[in-house]
Amino acid sequence: MPFANLKVPAGTLTAEQKEELVTKVTDLYCETFGDAVRDNTMVLVDEVADGGWGIRGEVLTLAKLQS
Repeated sequence: MPFANLKVPAGTLTAEQKEELVTKVTDLYCETFGDAVRDNTMVLVDEVADGGWGIRGEVLTLAKLQS
């Protein structure tokens, strides 16, 4: 079963954008592995709490991302 776990900062995507991600990632898996995997492809969009992640040793917040 193909599985994708996308982690995004909480509050940055609308419901429509999440739906688009799920659709496009599923389509990409089908292009890669064949359409037979469509029924078993799972895409999980996890929203990470503000300040709950970082890069290069720096904790990121929504305010930092938007500046």
